[in-house]
Amino acid sequence: MRDVDLFTLETLPLASGQVLRNAALAYRTWGALSENRDNAVLVPTFYTGTHRRNEGFFGPGRPLDPARYFIVSINLLGNGLSSSPSNTPPPQDGPRFPLVTFRDNVRAQHRLLTEHLGIRRLRLVMGWSMAACQSYQWAVQYPDLVEAILPFCGSARTSPHNWVFLQGVKAALTADAVFAGGDYATPPVAGLRAFGRVYAGWAYSQTFFREGHHRALGHATPADLLDDWAEDHAANWDANDLLAMLETWAAGDVSAGTGQSFEATLRAIRARATLMTCRQDLYFPPEDTEIEAGLIPGARLVVPDSPWGHCAASPGNDPAFLAAIDAEIARLLS
Repeated sequence: MRDVDLFTLETLPLASGQVLRNAALAYRTWGALSENRDNAVLVPTFYTGTHRRNEGFFGPGRPLDPARYFIVSINLLGNGLSSSPSNTPPPQDGPRFPLVTFRDNVRAQHRLLTEHLGIRRLRLVMGWSMAACQSYQWAVQYPDLVEAILPFCGSARTSPHNWVFLQGVKAALTADAVFAGGDYATPPVAGLRAFGRVYAGWAYSQTFFREGHHRALGHATPADLLDDWAEDHAANWDANDLLAMLETWAAGDVSAGTGQSFEATLRAIRARATLMTCRQDLYFPPEDTEIEAGLIPGARLVVPDSPWGHCAASPGNDPAFLAAIDAEIARLLS
């Protein structure tokens, strides 16, 4: 992509004990860093998302305005732009790409922000889904750098039920004989299509389909929506990249490596925090978010309703949900 910069780390030690060689982070910035280097806002990327999708969360005249803030979006390791199975040379290519945790991602991002961009303070770390997971991780891992976090439709620890979902889509993809354990000669198209179909069934709520909201996306029937998701995954994603990010998601736990319990880790968060989810989110249900909000000191919990479920937070889907996000951005940056 022409609209992306690369930051290369000679080595990235991983939580697993392995080392990712010549790790590279693809990132994009908007706005200008202030003289005091303290007006930065970090917006990491989410599953099957890039920095381009994050542009829907800010803009001129909105609470997160590039005229006031230095906005940085860093692509997740494994997403095909940053170091990933599809672009890493042997011996860490394809299925040999090591497990990269959220902790590993944030360690690499910290080096980019502090060593390369010279950022001294993060006014806010925010984002959707896997970006929300990284927001929690930032607050735990670098408490002296982060003023506030706004995770929406994500979690501080991947729940058992969320893990079960991930194993389901993984099984659909890897069942394709062409997958060949990750050493495929041609893309496992049947597996990628199956992955997209299963994923789509969880991305929206039951109400979304019952009330026919799929038509707002240009799909006459639910079957058309499934076809669209299937073809999108087959045409635009590498199977090993999807699985690498999936393993990052599955291993999510902010307490890993801290020597503390999950509860104690959240109680130690000092950043101001607003936790958001959609009441109809099937991945990150409000019950899980309520537990986390009850553990983080002073955390604010916001749970809007939307038939769009997890995808309520995707820019362009539900204007009311996006307005709620903007309101919380304004509150945290005020």
